[in-house]
Amino acid sequence: MVDTVAGIQEFASAVRGHIDLSVRVVGGAPPRVQVRNRFSDTLSETVTCSDEGAFVTSWGYRLGTVESVQDAAARLAYLMAALPA
Repeated sequence: MVDTVAGIQEFASAVRGHIDLSVRVVGGAPPRVQVRNRFSDTLSETVTCSDEGAFVTSWGYRLGTVESVQDAAARLAYLMAALPA
């Protein structure tokens, strides 16, 4: 079983490397990251980390795993039309 809180924190840190995205970590069960494109009123997403270590969007898309956090963050940024910093 994966430490989902640590996974979410690491994912949030990786997503913050994309200048167009605003990131908010939300505690609770399950811990999650709320991400929005700063230049769009409609591009936003909530991402959780499963017990198996997969980062999953609110609509069920698997972005990646804790073994490849940077890749998962880049995939989300691509989906949200964001640029790297």
